[in-house]
Amino acid sequence: MLTVDTVDWAAWTPTVRATLLFVVRDGQVLLIRKKRGLGAGKINGPGGKLDPGETPLQCAVRETFEELRVRATGVREAGQLWFEFVDGLRIHCTVFRADGCEGEAVETPEAIPLWTPVDAVPYAEMWADDRFWLPALLAERPFKLWSTFADDAMLDHRLEVG
Repeated sequence: MLTVDTVDWAAWTPTVRATLLFVVRDGQVLLIRKKRGLGAGKINGPGGKLDPGETPLQCAVRETFEELRVRATGVREAGQLWFEFVDGLRIHCTVFRADGCEGEAVETPEAIPLWTPVDAVPYAEMWADDRFWLPALLAERPFKLWSTFADDAMLDHRLEVG
């Protein structure tokens, strides 16, 4: 089985660099039901792959606008995620938290918006790792998570919360 301890993280290089962004305001978090791509059907935060020359912050704001038609405000880095999949996919994801957004979130071809109470996050419909690090984001505590996956099944993880 592929475990966190069997991955040489010091020599590890991602095949994909990506972002996630979670708007948290008034006791709610803005989630999406993803309509296509990796994780289609799951609930997550808006985000996606970095474009060439783009910073993670630029990517997170752009992807949130593309997926929900809102502009995130008060955006700051919240944590880092490293994913190693048994099929060779390696994703590094920078996670951001925003204090608000301009505009009203609407459904797009990529995502359905879901304003969710922070105490009712539907972890059973999300990626398995989210239940470990998302509470740290909601509590405004920095985090790092390393995990291994076989398709969408998490095999192992290690979490550090600051």
